[in-house]
Amino acid sequence: MFRTDGRLADGRTIRWYDREEGREAVPDRRDLPETTPMSQLRYDVLTDEYIVLAAHRQNRTFMPPANECPLCPSRPDYASEVPSEDYEVAVFDNRFPALSDAVTGVEEIDDPLFASAPAYGACEVVCFSSNHNASFKDLSLEQARLVVDTWADRTRELSARESVEYVYPFENRGAEIGVTLPHPHGQIYAYDMVPPRARKELDAARRHHSRTGRNLFGDILSRELAEGSRIVAQNATWVAFVPFAARWPVEVHLYPRRQTPDLAALDEAQRDGLAELYRDVLGRFDAMYDAPLPYISAWQQAPAKGDHPDRRLAWLHVELFSIRRSADKLKYLAGTESGQGAFSNDVAPEAVAERLRELGTSR
Repeated sequence: MFRTDGRLADGRTIRWYDREEGREAVPDRRDLPETTPMSQLRYDVLTDEYIVLAAHRQNRTFMPPANECPLCPSRPDYASEVPSEDYEVAVFDNRFPALSDAVTGVEEIDDPLFASAPAYGACEVVCFSSNHNASFKDLSLEQARLVVDTWADRTRELSARESVEYVYPFENRGAEIGVTLPHPHGQIYAYDMVPPRARKELDAARRHHSRTGRNLFGDILSRELAEGSRIVAQNATWVAFVPFAARWPVEVHLYPRRQTPDLAALDEAQRDGLAELYRDVLGRFDAMYDAPLPYISAWQQAPAKGDHPDRRLAWLHVELFSIRRSADKLKYLAGTESGQGAFSNDVAPEAVAERLRELGTSR
């Protein structure tokens, strides 16, 4: 992997990732105003969670026509967010970040009920391909591996920032999910706290280790492999399975066989195995119905700082799920899910796993 750094017209950083060296950074010739993030964290004392307020994001780009896609390469008649006329993988600082180390004008308020602070951190956009009509499953194995290397590089660099406590890569795919740009891409949020879902999982891992002396994620993986009914696919380094208590109509988790804290710590064989299996599972997703499956891909990693006590318990994994519950129906979060966080699922995890296994042989 070869990385080339450049600057966009408003001072943001762009990074090109290539399989061969020789790229030169291309200047961004647009006339862009500087964005001043005003993001704020507000503490919800009822739930022990932080909420990000980022009013400046209201005006971000929403579903432009294909010839005005800001994630496509630039053309002589159109300047996009990627100033070069081609690229393999491109990563740039989000023009409308929810989190930023450049937040100004937001004071920190230490109040027992209404505490708030600047929402420091980083938000990056990861373009998987220059092909506007592609999806991750359509990438070549070599291209998918380049994306994995990109995720690993960004995790390593962002984790080293003083303001960052947790690095979260994710992808939203499909209009049903609320995607604002259809070009194949994901995002990375670098938080200055450990976000709620990760914290709950790590809390559970800590309690399990206190009771048993074992790793919770490792025990889950071993049990899934032993029972087998929810295994979707596997290779030498990774395993994909539908979780026992799946919340979503289609949900698959991918675990490395060996405990690894984050993407940056993956060795060469693990990176190869991830690119292969992740692409495979996404292909099965899209084979379920006549239309591509909308999904969210959520990467769970260890806390960023090396001295964080939960790094020894963390086990990198991806939680991949779709809101589509049948060919023509979506799962909407109703009163129990939205109001109480108490999920109900109309589809048995074992049945979903069986269907996804079948799709691996029928494609």
